[in-house]
Amino acid sequence: MAVAAAAVATAFSGALVASHLRRPRPHAAVWSVAMGMYALATWALAWGLVAGWGGAVFRVFYLFGAILNVMYLALGAVFLVGGRRAGAVLLVVFSAFGAGASAVTLTASFVAPLPGNAVPAGSEVFAELSQGLATPRLWALVGNSVGTLLLVGFAVYTITRTISINRRVAVGNGLIVVGAVAPALGGSLTGLGDGGFLALSLLIGAAMLWAGYRTASSHAER
Repeated sequence: MAVAAAAVATAFSGALVASHLRRPRPHAAVWSVAMGMYALATWALAWGLVAGWGGAVFRVFYLFGAILNVMYLALGAVFLVGGRRAGAVLLVVFSAFGAGASAVTLTASFVAPLPGNAVPAGSEVFAELSQGLATPRLWALVGNSVGTLLLVGFAVYTITRTISINRRVAVGNGLIVVGAVAPALGGSLTGLGDGGFLALSLLIGAAMLWAGYRTASSHAER
């Protein structure tokens, strides 16, 4: 399931890149980056579950999957709904946040050994502080909270505006909400070491995000 989820996310990212090259749009470019992060994190998950976790693999999984991914999905929504100016401002903020999160996650000390083929929780393996900065778990909490609120908020706002005039856009945004919530639910259960459920949630998330994006954008692209 992890390999399937990674393959779907990779294919979606490639489709977004191709779409952006045909007709450049900021939200498509940002979403291609976000889904590239999603794919990279999920490939790291597949590697960890099959071959065992190493420090570098877990850092990639945690940085791109638990911290940055949802923020950049939300940034794409801001560009699409909020406009280029709002998106450009938030891009600077998110880039600064991403730089700090990367520095912390790539240097944080491990305080417990990584498991063989279970899914480690950041709270179990990362030190509380990294060079005086907060644990990566706190960065994940902030990144995911802000990203999910923005992504779901813009989707719900769009649904309420379009449900009576363009049901395809409303349905597409509903699928995007499911795609955002599914991995968050799977991530909340990683402390149980349930790698299978996390992989399934990532597969559902990638598929729903792709379906939602295609459904919501098909009217605009015609």
